[in-house]
Amino acid sequence: MKLNPSPLGEAPEKPGSLILERFVPYRLSVLSNTVSRAIARIYAQRFDLTIPEWRVMAQLGRHRRLTASDIIGLTAMDKVRVSRAVARLVGSRRVEARSDTADRRRQVLMLTTAGRRIYREIVPLALERETRLLEALDPKERKVLDRMLAKLQGQASALAPAADGGAGVPD
Repeated sequence: MKLNPSPLGEAPEKPGSLILERFVPYRLSVLSNTVSRAIARIYAQRFDLTIPEWRVMAQLGRHRRLTASDIIGLTAMDKVRVSRAVARLVGSRRVEARSDTADRRRQVLMLTTAGRRIYREIVPLALERETRLLEALDPKERKVLDRMLAKLQGQASALAPAADGGAGVPD
């Protein structure tokens, strides 16, 4: 089999070699990071929020009351990121943490009035960015993409316990 030299001066491709730019998990990660950064600029500048902080607020805006463990499960963010985001949001009075009446060791998190106001301001901005991103696809492609993403998420979730002991934390 003939090996193709790379135009960038890398080693030639060998059968079975990993070409990162063609590796689907890498491509999904790059796409996710690119989109997140584009949206993050808006809420970083206007609301002084990081990506993890916004993700915490978005989940609390949808579910109203969650624990940090709930947020970890919903976002696939690691424990340290969630903990730092929650601490900063509590410090800025955008999130309130209360002891769970059923289990005093757990903290229940919820948006404060200020947090809900910010959430309501960011949601239309985030949805507008999503709309602009999806303009690259026709309606049929959007439906196919949605089904494909759901299938890939299901498969990734099934693979996660075998690969990392169930943490399911992306790189």
